[in-house]
Amino acid sequence: MADVPFNSVGWFEIGTGRPDETKRFYGELFDWSFKIDESGEMKYHEVTAPEAEGPSGGILESDGHFPDYAIFYVVVRDVAETVARAEELGGQVVVPPRKNAGGLTIAQLQDSAGHHFGVFSPPTV
Repeated sequence: MADVPFNSVGWFEIGTGRPDETKRFYGELFDWSFKIDESGEMKYHEVTAPEAEGPSGGILESDGHFPDYAIFYVVVRDVAETVARAEELGGQVVVPPRKNAGGLTIAQLQDSAGHHFGVFSPPTV
């Protein structure tokens, strides 16, 4: 992931039960390329746009375990602090903050109008 300023969209994710069709559609529409990452529990296809330095999103294979979705993630300095502030503003936690093995901290929220989005903090160096 390229350096992205805090409080801007830094990643997107599409969860789908039809990954081949989804990759074909977006690949042909935007000339995106895909690299599979099978290090997690589910298959994840990192998405890279033409002339980009690295991936900016991913396609997660749902295998029917959850409904299809598309979500954006905002880069923040402190996920827990951002989650608390979102709740103060009328938002709700969908997935509480968690840290993965690589040190990435992530959470998913709903804004006060019910829109689903995510926040993350990159691993500290």
